[in-house]
Amino acid sequence: MGSVHPYTTAAGAKRYRISYRRPDHKQTTERGFKTKRDAELRLAEVELSKSRGEYVDPATARATVADLGREWLAHREGILKPSSYRPLQSAWGKHVEPKWGSRSVGSIRHSEVQAWVSGMQGGSTTVRRAHGILAGILDIAVNDRRLARNVARDVDLPKKTKSAPRHYLTHAQVQLLADHAREPTLVLFLAYTGLRWGEATALRVRHVDALRRRVNVEENAVLVSFEVHVGTPKTHRTRSVPYPEFLALPLARLAEGKGRDALFFGGGTQHIRLPASRNGWFTAAVLAAQADDPTFPRVTPHDLRHTAASLAVQAGAHVKAVQRMLGHASAAMTLDVYADLFDDDLDAVASALDRAKRATDAVKVLPRERDREF
Repeated sequence: MGSVHPYTTAAGAKRYRISYRRPDHKQTTERGFKTKRDAELRLAEVELSKSRGEYVDPATARATVADLGREWLAHREGILKPSSYRPLQSAWGKHVEPKWGSRSVGSIRHSEVQAWVSGMQGGSTTVRRAHGILAGILDIAVNDRRLARNVARDVDLPKKTKSAPRHYLTHAQVQLLADHAREPTLVLFLAYTGLRWGEATALRVRHVDALRRRVNVEENAVLVSFEVHVGTPKTHRTRSVPYPEFLALPLARLAEGKGRDALFFGGGTQHIRLPASRNGWFTAAVLAAQADDPTFPRVTPHDLRHTAASLAVQAGAHVKAVQRMLGHASAAMTLDVYADLFDDDLDAVASALDRAKRATDAVKVLPRERDREF
């Protein structure tokens, strides 16, 4: 057990200190308690935390958020793709480090975190990302026994804003867009395979199996800060995706004269970059399509992935097939993302059940052969 001792400060004030052994059996003290009762309560708290295996050495809580934050970022950089790491790095430098960097992790209070979150400028994604960084750093402090609990948890966060409605093109609209595009085969390919832009533009000739009409998705090219980074697909899993027969000839023409390691789309040596949203060739094709068809929606290249899902569902594809085509981690994820597409399936199921029931009822009312004899 520890002990409580009075002492007098240099200014002549009476204070109390506690003395006890840490779990590593080293003697330590804490001082500055104004009353003996405060000291006794703290000593009881220490002994209880030691018995529960929850003891936190106050000295270790003096580590700053900046010190632990750099370690946290270095770890995230090692496991995240550049496209996922760069937003964290930006949020750390803009929102987290300026506010909390110089603070010791033990000095932060829950109310301070809530006030910071509530007053932060930016959308819900920005606020949630910055909060997630601070909470992640304090999680490390808890796991290292620098803190008893994470005061950044259980704060009220802004609700996620609803994403813009998805646009699903029809077969005719896909063709119209391709007719006006600088890369017509790429447009058709995206709309009928569901590959992400980076996955499609990272394909190499050796990834395309013309006999089976399949592409093996093994790489992903993402533009991060004006530099193309090539890595594994988003889920870190390769997959095989079929393409319809009408694309066989256009794709074969793209492969003519290229080596096995050449990039399939484009000149073969440089990845086709995502067109500028304001004045790129894809936007120009959309505007041209809208001039021909006033009902044509304002779509982005990623909407072609949504279109592929829509066309597949309309063609009767099972949710597991759509999941494998799109490279989702699970069928549940596919259902969550495209719940609006599968809602139509419910109507189809109801109609099919109605037809089956009516057919059964019709059979019952038909006279049997022996009844016809009398």
